[in-house]
Amino acid sequence: MSAVADKIEKKEPDLTHEREPIALEDLVDLARDRSISSRNQLVETLGDLYLDGEQPVGDSERDLMTDILHRLIRDVEMAVRQRLAERLAVEPDAPRELVTTLANDAIEVAHPILVASEALEDSELIEIVRHRTMQHRQAIATRQEVAENVSDALVDSGDVNVIETLIRNQGASIAPEALAALVEASKNIEVYQKPLVARSDLTPRLAKLMFWWGSAALRKHIATNYEIDSTELDSKIVSTVQDILGVRESVDLPADGLDELARKLADRGAVTTRLLIESLRQREVSLFEALFARLVGLKKSLVRRFIFESGGECLAIACKAANIYKADFTTIFLLSRSARPGEKLVDPNELSRAVAFYDRITSDTARKVVQRWHLDPDYLDALKKMHGKRKRPRRTATAG
Repeated sequence: MSAVADKIEKKEPDLTHEREPIALEDLVDLARDRSISSRNQLVETLGDLYLDGEQPVGDSERDLMTDILHRLIRDVEMAVRQRLAERLAVEPDAPRELVTTLANDAIEVAHPILVASEALEDSELIEIVRHRTMQHRQAIATRQEVAENVSDALVDSGDVNVIETLIRNQGASIAPEALAALVEASKNIEVYQKPLVARSDLTPRLAKLMFWWGSAALRKHIATNYEIDSTELDSKIVSTVQDILGVRESVDLPADGLDELARKLADRGAVTTRLLIESLRQREVSLFEALFARLVGLKKSLVRRFIFESGGECLAIACKAANIYKADFTTIFLLSRSARPGEKLVDPNELSRAVAFYDRITSDTARKVVQRWHLDPDYLDALKKMHGKRKRPRRTATAG
């Protein structure tokens, strides 16, 4: 602290300027005192001098106070840092080095800086996105303006909650390539869908893609707001179903979308194992989800979890309950793995475990489990935890 005190003493003529001696000696004493209370008081006092503007402060004095604050900021209590951050957040000319230090502090301190400070540069925000916590990224995603390169870093973080916040932020600029990637991701991450179609920069081409896997309400919104011929898109889905079924008779897509189509096909007895497998082969995952959900009497959201969970036990149970043969289950399992983002090859061990599990469970037991899921979807999590405990290796006694 002596170096800091020396700096204050050397700058004594400048600090007095045209104002009263304002207890310069007190500042020097505080600078020499290593106690937390003295450092808290010094930071508070310098912050008042720096920000209040009631007395003129020269550039050299401002630089000196910035240097002292930067040296002391990590040694003072969080409440003091919070107050300073709240005040600096609304100062466009706040010293960037000090603002950057506060922005990398605990989120309780950093939040106002990350949300509002204009002193932070994009490169500094990107570093914070890459190296700080999810809460830091969440705060950055809410800024009044977010540049494309910062948005790219937020998207690259892979945090669903952060990305959803970014998509909802109309002041965030998202590069066309990143927006296209988010649209593709929205096929499996439903929380992206509604905010994406609400964005002013979503192109008709991307909206048309979302039409294929969106809910009935989303499809209606897209058709209404993007001048898209929904009849043309509906006919493509119908054509896919007709090709799979090998028929040419009318298979109309109802206004309520894939769920209602699945119901009508089920009523006709057309939801077959072949239809399920061909839906996956043609990468019509949403169609598979609707058909399989109708077949086993479960919600599509639950079926989607079967597809994207690791292990495949729940998919095995559902297939066994639906009397799907083992060979067909194996095919469905393999095709469903390839539908997961980033999946290229299936782990042979995962396949072996899934098939072995399919062999062990009886159809009657599988139907009882599915019935339990129908009444209580949370039972899936309980079942997985129970199964995880069973797989733990038994401890063996050691000789001694």
